[in-house]
Amino acid sequence: MTAQHEAPTTAAGEALEVWIDQDLCTGDGICVQYAPEVFELDIDGLAYVKSSDDELLQEPGATTPVPLPLLRDVVDSAKECPGDCIHVRRVSDRVEVYGPDAE
Repeated sequence: MTAQHEAPTTAAGEALEVWIDQDLCTGDGICVQYAPEVFELDIDGLAYVKSSDDELLQEPGATTPVPLPLLRDVVDSAKECPGDCIHVRRVSDRVEVYGPDAE
């Protein structure tokens, strides 16, 4: 899945997107505490990303752009997630830059 809206760019000029692997989500909600504009817990107790118009994206692998003002909060979410299920990657080449598969 790809984001429906163009992602903002980072200071390095790279557009980033984020997605959550619900198979690994522990439902702790740390991501929602850090960035409620980007993440939300659903009725199933798992976290999902939201579109830029606040719609919950429940499709497996759904991505949403990382808003530049929230970049630090999204990165902190990925670092603190106990399930290691938050993935932040560059839109251009889909390389993960934060999260469990980051190089």
